[in-house]
Amino acid sequence: MRLTLRQLEVFEAVAHHLSYSRASETLHLTQPAVSIQIKQLEEAIGIPLFEQLGKKIYLTEAGQELRRYSRNIVQQLEEAESVFEEMKGMRRGKLAISVASTAGYFMPFLLAQFSKRFPEVAITLNVSNREVLLQELAQNSMDFAIMGRPPDGLGLDFTSFLENPLVVIAPPDHSLVTEHGIPLTRIQQETFIARELGSGTRSATERFFAEKGIKLTTGTEMSKNESIKQAVQAGMGVSVLSLNTVMLELEAKRLAVLDVESFPIQRHWYLVHRSKKRLPGVALAFKEFILNEAAALLESEAGYVQPARP
Repeated sequence: MRLTLRQLEVFEAVAHHLSYSRASETLHLTQPAVSIQIKQLEEAIGIPLFEQLGKKIYLTEAGQELRRYSRNIVQQLEEAESVFEEMKGMRRGKLAISVASTAGYFMPFLLAQFSKRFPEVAITLNVSNREVLLQELAQNSMDFAIMGRPPDGLGLDFTSFLENPLVVIAPPDHSLVTEHGIPLTRIQQETFIARELGSGTRSATERFFAEKGIKLTTGTEMSKNESIKQAVQAGMGVSVLSLNTVMLELEAKRLAVLDVESFPIQRHWYLVHRSKKRLPGVALAFKEFILNEAAALLESEAGYVQPARP
C-alpha cells in the first residue's frame, strides 16, 4: 500500500468540506480530478473512505481513522511550505480566512484591496457562524478568523481592528421610527426576529437584554442576515443586526434604525489566529494590513459611514 501526499491533501479537503465540489474549489482542481484521487486512495487502502446517503457524503469509520493522520500531515506540509516561502521572501502563497457571516459584508472589499498589493496570493474565504469558527480555530484549519471577541483560555491571539455596533432595525413605516430614547420595555412588546443559535449577534443580543432584565418575544429564528432584513421589511417584527449589514437598506430607506436607549451595543471585530501558529510572510502582511488599514479603508468607502440619527 503506497499513499501519496497529493492523495492525502485531496482526501483532507473532501473530508473537511464533505463535498467534492467544495474541495475542488479549494484545491483549484476539477471535480473529476478530485474524484479520481479519492478513488485511487481507496483502491490503495482497500477500504471505502466515504459513503453517500442521498445527496450528502459522510466519512466511513476508515475515513475517520485516516483523517486523524491526514490533518496533521497536511498542516505540517503547509507549515514547511510557509517556512520556505518566508526564507525566500516570496510575495506569493495561500491564505485561508474564515469570517463570521456578518463580516461577510465588508471582508470582500478588504480582500480586494489586499489582492491589489499581493496579486499572487491565493485567498480562500469561508463564511460561517461564531460556533463553527471556534471549531475551525480549534482544528487549526484556517490562517485567520474574523469574528467577535473569542473566549479566553483557548490559546488564541486576537486583536480588535474595527467597531461593530449592533442596532435595532424596523420597517421605515414603523410607529417607533420617529421616537427618541425608546425604552427597552417598549421593544419588549415587539415581535423579535433572531439569528440562529451559535450566532455571535444572537449571543450578544441575548446577553445584553438579560443583563437589563428584559425577556424578548422571539417570533422567528433565521440563519441569514438577508432573510432577517427581508422579514423586517415585510413587517414580521424588529431585530438587532450589525450596522455593517444594513447600510444599503438604510440608504434606500427600506429599513430604519430605532433610537432605543442603551443602543447601539458596542462590539468590535477581531483578527484571530492560534497563538502558537507560525505565520508565513503573506499571513504577516495580511495581519499588518487588517490591523493598520482596514478601518480607514472602510470609513472612506461609501456605505460604511454610520448614519446620523433621525
